[in-house]
Amino acid sequence: MVDVLIIGGGPAGMTAAIYAARAGLKTLLLESAFAGGQIVNTPIIENYPGLKQGVSGADLAMDMLEQVKRTGAEVKLETVKELKLLGDVKKAETSKGTYEAKTVILAMGAKPRLLGITGESEFAGAGVSYCATCDGALFRDKDVAVIGGGNTAVGDALYLARLCKKVYLVHRRERFRAQDALVKQAQKTANIEFVLAHVAKEITGEFAVQKVVLEAAGGGKKEIPVSGVFVAVGQVPKTDLIAGQVPLDKAGYIIAEADCQTSVEGVFAAGDIRTKRLRQVVTAASDGAVAATQAEEYLIGYPERGK
Repeated sequence: MVDVLIIGGGPAGMTAAIYAARAGLKTLLLESAFAGGQIVNTPIIENYPGLKQGVSGADLAMDMLEQVKRTGAEVKLETVKELKLLGDVKKAETSKGTYEAKTVILAMGAKPRLLGITGESEFAGAGVSYCATCDGALFRDKDVAVIGGGNTAVGDALYLARLCKKVYLVHRRERFRAQDALVKQAQKTANIEFVLAHVAKEITGEFAVQKVVLEAAGGGKKEIPVSGVFVAVGQVPKTDLIAGQVPLDKAGYIIAEADCQTSVEGVFAAGDIRTKRLRQVVTAASDGAVAATQAEEYLIGYPERGK
């Protein structure tokens, strides 16, 4: 039995482990593959406080992991097969055993929704990005394409327009799903060009992205020379394990406000997996700290629960 069981070893989960262990709580973090989550695929991070210069996502993740271990939190690389969150005793079943906990912090994160086209995975981190605010500065004064038609895509295009020479905003339909105010702002931005009724079919290059191949709705292909392709067609939260136990919003994210509390007692959600406006390393770390603090407060009354 541990005080705090953390599922997921990204920035949110690792920060939660640091705060929980420093509070004197018996803490176990379970991660299925490797620490860091999505940031390990980020070539350079420059917008996290305290960095004298940019650092690779993998290096930052390793530094976080070392800090987690120094605090005394236990870390195990095991895939969780089943979670039981209802009741005072929470349980996580892995291929190696079953773990019991008084509180659980869900920090499994989310993954970008992929285009599924040729060249996308090959050039991930070499011109293909899923986070404009993370990687936009790497493409300063270059031409880039943004794929998508929602608020995130148009917002990314506006952000990149301040850094890049030209931004092609590619959407498969004639109309955007984004808010009208955002679209109008993009229309007024001189270096944003709309490419509507086109679908991205292929990303090409030698060692890095050089072109994106588009196909028109009515047929016919066109190539756009770009140094970067920003994919903004949504994210997929990793909530399969907790479906039916913790309420989710219509997009599949755990419903939890800034206090990270879910509607299930003793269960908290931190990082990209919960409903929120901004999903960044810094906001994930903030969630982790909040969730661990809330778990600590919950545990104060734990001995009396169920009596």
